[in-house]
Formats: sequence, C-alpha cells, structure tokens
Amino acid sequence: MPDIKKSIESLKGQIRRHDYLYYVLSQPKISDKEYDVLMRRLKDLEDKYPQFKSGDSPTARVSGGILEGFKTARHAQKMLSLDNTYSYKELKDWVSRVHKGLGNKIIEFVVELKIDGVSVNLTYKKGKLVNGVTRGDGETGEDVTQNIKTIRAIPLALLGNNIPDFIEIRGEIYMDRVEFAKLNKERENEGDVLFANPRNAASGSLKLLDSSLMSKRRLNFFAHSLGEYSGPNILEHWEFLSRLKDWGVRTNMHSTLCKDLDEAIKYCNDWEKKKDKLTYDIDGIVIKVNNIVQQKELGATLKSPRWAVAYKFPAHQATTQVLDIVSQVGRTGIITPVAELDPVPCAGVIIKHATLHNFDEIKRLKVRIGDRVLIERAGEVIPKVIKVTEHRGKKEFSVPQSCPVCSGKVVKEKEEDVAYRCINPSCPAQLERSLLHFASRKALDIEGMGEAVVAQLVKLKLVRNFADIYKLKPEDLGRLELFKNKKIDNLLSGIEKSKQKPLHSLIYALGIRHVGEKAAFVLACEFRSLDNLSAAKASELTGIHEIGPVMSGSIVDYFSQGPTLKLIEELRKSGLNLKEEPLRNKSTKLTGKALVFTGELKGFSRPEAEELARKLGANPVASVSKNTDFVVAGENPGSKYAKAMRLGIKIVNEEEFKEMTK
Repeated sequence: MPDIKKSIESLKGQIRRHDYLYYVLSQPKISDKEYDVLMRRLKDLEDKYPQFKSGDSPTARVSGGILEGFKTARHAQKMLSLDNTYSYKELKDWVSRVHKGLGNKIIEFVVELKIDGVSVNLTYKKGKLVNGVTRGDGETGEDVTQNIKTIRAIPLALLGNNIPDFIEIRGEIYMDRVEFAKLNKERENEGDVLFANPRNAASGSLKLLDSSLMSKRRLNFFAHSLGEYSGPNILEHWEFLSRLKDWGVRTNMHSTLCKDLDEAIKYCNDWEKKKDKLTYDIDGIVIKVNNIVQQKELGATLKSPRWAVAYKFPAHQATTQVLDIVSQVGRTGIITPVAELDPVPCAGVIIKHATLHNFDEIKRLKVRIGDRVLIERAGEVIPKVIKVTEHRGKKEFSVPQSCPVCSGKVVKEKEEDVAYRCINPSCPAQLERSLLHFASRKALDIEGMGEAVVAQLVKLKLVRNFADIYKLKPEDLGRLELFKNKKIDNLLSGIEKSKQKPLHSLIYALGIRHVGEKAAFVLACEFRSLDNLSAAKASELTGIHEIGPVMSGSIVDYFSQGPTLKLIEELRKSGLNLKEEPLRNKSTKLTGKALVFTGELKGFSRPEAEELARKLGANPVASVSKNTDFVVAGENPGSKYAKAMRLGIKIVNEEEFKEMTK
C-alpha cells in the first residue's frame, strides 16, 4: 500500500510540473498524448485505491454530473471595477490626480494587457483551491468552483515555498481565438446559435451546469490582481506577479514595470499596433501604481480604485444604414433616441442598435431615417452613431411630444439641458421598477410589496409615485387579487413601519443613479438631512473621500429636477423620516474602534451590524490588519478570524459585541 500511495503522489507531482511548464513558463516538455497517458495512469490508480485520492488531484478537474444551479458566494475583499480612459490626455489627467494624492512622490507603474474575458476570484487556503467565484456585483458572485477546476491553467494547489495561509487571486478567464473558431464551427454543424465573440463564449461556458461539458471548452486563465491576503509581506504589485509565477499561477508574460508615464504611454501605443498578433483578445491596457503602500494611501471610491485605471483602445468602426429611430424610456423617465440599424459586424459582434445619446445630438449630426452612418464601438461600451456618411433620408426626426410608452407629457426640465423626460409618474416604463426598488429589503423594506402587488397597484392607478404608497387605504388594497383582511393589514403595517426607516435607507430607496447602499449611508452621515443633501453642490460632494465625480454629478442632477423636489415634499407630508440620527456624542465602548465582522451573525444581518457600529462611533472595515482593534466572530468564521489569531488581535463573539453596544 505505501508503494501505491507513493506512485500516486509521484504521478500527481509529474502532472503538476508539466502544467507549470506548459501554462506558466510556456515551455512544454512532453506532448499532449504523453500528458494524457500520465493522467490515465493516475486515474486508474485512484479508481482502484480511492482512499488515496485527494481533492486537489489533477483528475478532479473533470467532473461529471449536472449541477442544480450556482450558489452565490461573498468575496473576502470587494472586487472593484476600473475607471476607463480613452485618450492619452485622460491618462495624463489620471496620473496628475495620483501625484496630487501622493504629494508628488516618485511613482512606478505596472502596465498589463487588459484581457477581454470574465473576471473571477480564486481563493486558496493553505495553498489549496477552495473556491472560484465570478465578480458579480463586486461583493458577491456566483460560485463556479466546479467549472473552474476543469481549467488546467488554474492550479488546484499552489507550488513552491512561502505559500500564504489565505489568498484571493483575481484574474481573467478567456478563450483563445482558435478555440473560439472551433467551438462556433461545432455549434454551426449542430444547428446551435453561434457565440458573438470569445468573451461571450468564455462566459457562457463558465455558466454551464454540466462541468463535463465545460471541461471540453479549453478555457484559459491569466492572474492579475491581489485580493484579501494573509502571508509573507508583499510590498509591490510587481513583486506579487513574480510570486504568482513561483506559486505556479499563470500571469501574462507581456506585463512590464515602467518608471514613469512616458514609458507606460509607449507601451500602450506599441500594443495598440500589434494587439491583433496575439492569440486572444484584449481591449486596452491596465496601468497600476506599483507600490502597495501608495495604493493604500490613494484608496478607492465605492466603485473604483484610485491607484489603477484602464486605457481603452480607440473604438472599432463600421458603416451601415439607419432603418428607424425609436425612443426608449429609462427608469428615471429620460427618453433616449436609439438608431435601429441594418445589422453590421463590428468589433467581433453584430450591431443592430446604436445610441444617439439625445435629441440635440440628432440635430447636430443631422441624422435621418434611411441615412448611411458611421458607428463606433469601444470594448463593452454601447455602440454609438458618429456621423452621417451619406444622406438618403428625407424627413427630419423630431422630438416626441408625448411619451412613447404611456403618452404622457415630455418636457425639458431646464432650457439648457439636453435631456427630455416623461414626467408622468405613472409611466409603466419607470414606475414598476422604481417601486420594487423603493420597497426592497435594503431600501424601505415594505413587506408584502412584491412584483405581483406592484404590478396591480400601477395597473389600477392606485400608485403613481412613491408618495402614493402612503395614501393607500384598506378599500384600495381590497381591489387587489387575493387581498383579504389579514393581508391588507400586513401591507399597511409594513408601509407604516417604513416611515421610521433611517435617512440612508430612503436615499437608497429613491434610486439615484450610481448611489448604492453604502454610498447612501455615507451621504446620510455627512449631510444629516434630505434637505441638506438636496441642496449640496458638486464641490461639497466630491470633497467626501468615498464619492467620485460621476456619482456627485448624478446626485446634483437628481435633486435639480422639479418632480424630485415635489416628491420630497409629499414624502415629508406623509410622515417619512428625512433625517439621519447623529452618532452618539458621548463616548461609547466602540468610539474610534476599527473592527471587522466575520462569520454568520444570528441577531443581525451584516449591514445592520455595521450600521449599528458606525452609529456608536466605530469604523467597520473590510479586512484585518495590525490597525484592527478587534474582530466580531459569528458562526463559521473565515480567514479573517485566522488572521486575527495570528496577529494577536482581540476576538469577541456576538453576545460580547451586543454588550458593547449598550
């Protein structure tokens, strides 16, 4: 038996070595056939002696069986999205902000190819791969571990020395162009719908519920970023990339270290010219501040890191004919003209629609139905019409006088605005979706106000805006299907309770573009009342560390609209709470403390616990460091608990935390 176990371990070591040679060093030493022979020998031995098979065995990559669906999983550290730049001027402006934020210190940059793939987060504990999760909303994503394990470029176990106890490795799963062509050829032969581009093929493959099918898709992987980490100290991003290679994790060989922006721009310029020579798609270059201490000093907005940015290559273009111009109504009522096009291939996809942005843009371009136009697409940006190449249409397009969805009145809020909007609050295009968000758990949490109820309230014209919710009477709800006394009482009770929700819940409920749950809390704590927030200037908003210029512009725009001010007044009359309770003036056991939550809490949701801590003067943070005062551990605590133990940081349970809040 010892000889059998030794043989199995020897085969596993050989296969891992050849994976490393092939994927990390690009120096294969054996043929695919010889590799398959090694795999077959290992599988035969493991089948015969299953007691010696481990979860990180190379044979675990191919798994049969159908999954019922993908569960969601939370990232230990949030996966932020990058801000984009589209010109060297914008890139220079970003670097100027970086220099200003660091006090004009010397800065090095790491530049990397921006792989056009699917972002994933790989978690390793004690060197073993424990899960693989898609980016999702940045905080939680889909757990696709079973499919991740079929990708040979992703090691099931890290190699070498100085392996971290816990690490999140972020990267991009992609499909080579040759594999993409093969896959589409197979689908064409079988009469299946073709994938538009390699990225869509990679995304679709990763979501297959049958991992044995996924294993045939031959996806690939490049690692590029560090998430939560507990191990030997890493001071630079360039050092991190080097360590990944030592651990057997594949990184892109074309990444380089630049001493200044000029070198980074030269890199961008060079790859813009030769990107088509690669075997995979890229849509730009990522530029990162190399020094990790400087990264932390620069910090991030709620959406994006301030220490990294993407330079997107100039867009792909094509010419086609405008078949029609239609008006679409968004959730906020803004009407956007969209050109319906004679389908045309552009940047790897078939383009059927392109935005015209606004009606002033139609006048500027002089676009008419029937004209031939030049369209442009850059990365994932929605295609847009650039100019008319040939005038064929005869009739000028005019701004609709009524909403194309509800026939409501269409106006400009201000003469200088370019946006036209439907001001009918009962417009189905915007009302139902807005009401559902308003009543959702993280917003005003109106229990019983789900999709079916909202649809009926809108259809029966019982609710025309948010304020109408608070005017509902028992006889109104009695008109809804399956609504009897108890159900009516429960919904009215939920509506009444929602009036006492804190201001940050209301800010989030309003659905202001770009303002999420955390941003709403920051705004409420900063301005203390909805009146103060509605009167805030852009300069005041951008002065808040967590608020970027895009979000501040959206907030100012929202509160500058007449219907918004009218709505606020109606909500005030309905008795809603428009103020945020200030943090306690007196000192508490939590005042000034940096704390981290880990594990499952019984008496609180994670957002509720963090909110309570903030109100008591504490600073809830996402990760454990030497500056953390204590960790609140619930059931099944994760890596943060282990890190706190190693650093000697105080750990309290949920009951002890509750005592601190009294």
